[in-house]
Amino acid sequence: GGHGSRPETTGDPVLLAAATVLRLHTVVPREVAATETAVLSVGMLRAGTKENVIPDSAELGLTVRSYTPGVRDRVLAGIERTVRGEAAASGAPIDPEIRLLESFPPVVNDADAAERTRAALAAVTPLPVVDPGPVTGSEDVGRFAVAAGVPCVYWLLGGADPAAFEGAGTVAEIRERTASLPSNHSPRYAPVVEPTLSVGVAALVAAAREWLPVG
Repeated sequence: GGHGSRPETTGDPVLLAAATVLRLHTVVPREVAATETAVLSVGMLRAGTKENVIPDSAELGLTVRSYTPGVRDRVLAGIERTVRGEAAASGAPIDPEIRLLESFPPVVNDADAAERTRAALAAVTPLPVVDPGPVTGSEDVGRFAVAAGVPCVYWLLGGADPAAFEGAGTVAEIRERTASLPSNHSPRYAPVVEPTLSVGVAALVAAAREWLPVG
């Protein structure tokens, strides 16, 4: 609303940002083979302070997740080409600034240590303890394991109402139910306090007792 002037299409940061977001969603299909995996998400777009004032800049925030460095490098290169290409096409007066703010290598669980820990977790809860397979999460715990020279065991704690899993007797059914629930990066994520808190504490204690000397 208001009585602002008509925005100019050339060099308008808002239009450039919007066009760039749309174009960025073509990077993964274009750069990543069907047998590989990558996720590109635009989680933040910030521009302007008033509806009738054209801002002089816009900022996008992205995350990229992949399982291999090669896929990651191709996606990052595709992002840079796309952003620079859209800026040039829109007649932006200055080149875009592209910064890599943080990066973590994939977290790889040690198979033997994970099985040993899985048995300890299963002993303290009637709820299922299953292998979710590859997960495109973002974690720095793998760096600690590598630096310390110790096996890594990273597990996910469910926070949904157990009633949502009633009748799910197979791993495939559990995964299907899990996929339909909001993740912890969703605005609809609302874990139930119990039994989430009790199971989480019991799991940590069980893992610690399994691996640490108790005397």
